[in-house]
Amino acid sequence: MPADRADWLSPADALRRIVDGVRPIGIEARPLLDALGHILAEEVASPVELPPWDNSAMDGFAVRAADVRGATRDRPAVLRVVDDIAAGGFPARALADGEAARIMTGAPVPAGADGVVRVEHTDGGVGIGSADARVAIFSDADAGKNVRPRGEDVRAGQTVLAAGTTLRAPHLAVAAAVGRARLRVHRRPVVAVVTSGDELVDLDRFDEVRAGRKIVSSNSYALAAQLAESGIEARVPGIARDTHDSLREMVEAARGCDALVTSAGISVGEHDHVRAVMREMDTRVEFWRVRIKPGSALAFGHVGALGGIPWFGLPGNPVSTMVTFELFVRPALLRMCGRTRIYQRVVRAVARDPISARGELLQIPRLKIEMEDGTAYVRLTGAQGSGIGTSMATADALGIIPAGSELRPGDAVRAVVLGGEPLAEVAYFGE
Repeated sequence: MPADRADWLSPADALRRIVDGVRPIGIEARPLLDALGHILAEEVASPVELPPWDNSAMDGFAVRAADVRGATRDRPAVLRVVDDIAAGGFPARALADGEAARIMTGAPVPAGADGVVRVEHTDGGVGIGSADARVAIFSDADAGKNVRPRGEDVRAGQTVLAAGTTLRAPHLAVAAAVGRARLRVHRRPVVAVVTSGDELVDLDRFDEVRAGRKIVSSNSYALAAQLAESGIEARVPGIARDTHDSLREMVEAARGCDALVTSAGISVGEHDHVRAVMREMDTRVEFWRVRIKPGSALAFGHVGALGGIPWFGLPGNPVSTMVTFELFVRPALLRMCGRTRIYQRVVRAVARDPISARGELLQIPRLKIEMEDGTAYVRLTGAQGSGIGTSMATADALGIIPAGSELRPGDAVRAVVLGGEPLAEVAYFGE
């Protein structure tokens, strides 16, 4: 095997080395709302019971079941109304035989009462607040019902949130209910994004693009957006020129970040300086190439001169950059966030187009999913060149097509669904 191919890894091996090569980066305490989307790093137990008292599940009248048994519209049970309990209020006293209390949803149920008759089963009461207040009960259907007991939801000392939980709105509601203003969570990484190429400019120089002299550094925007989709902050110091010193300067700007992503310059051409710069910066490189298309020029290592932070070296073609980020970089960064479910889900679909994976590389076509009668069908998103960014813009999924395969319409396809919450602990590649 030629020497320059000796480090070509299978996609499964490359992904394993990347994920095994990173760890959660630390824990911090954050205000409750600022913890949304983070991974909880502690168990949260409740110091109180919820609800803290027996309370009404209805607007109506708190009663003793024995006083309303057998009540009908023709023969109503008429009770004295001795209290009017609003939500946020408390009973004035316990109920005795033949007594009721008007009560609102959530208000504490008075001692002696064991049910709440909804207002629809009454005449609504008359003279409420006076000494002669009365209510006629027309049904006993609610006898012994509509009372939510103290501690029904949470008992004092109960663990209400487990460590490792991805915090969503309901989790924050529970944390607030048990009095937690701050939560200890796994910190999210800050990731430096460096693109390189003399042909690249930012949007403020689009006139040069219009004149046919330059192209926009779309990879900067793609990578920053892919990071943001995972709630991760991107720092983009600028576009490196095709010189050693310019690239070194941009990589040095990653100092203080938790990870570095570079795009382009990873090959061995005269103007590709990534290997030399990484060597100078004491980078321990795990591999330089992966048997995958698009995206074979993929590297991973740890940059000693930047404190050993992980480095993801991505190819420069727009599709290759986005595909390798989705399949290899995002899972690693999610692990750094403290997650265990870091992989997008894989579905079995049915091909509607021929899909070829000639040669020795696993192919990653961009696919559009079409659902019919509960079955997922997939089509190619058009031309599949690694420079055709629109093939990603219209994609719902990435196909996993083993090397040497020739799929025909009707054949099964494994497809990694793009977007949404990663759901799986198991990776999408098999050996």
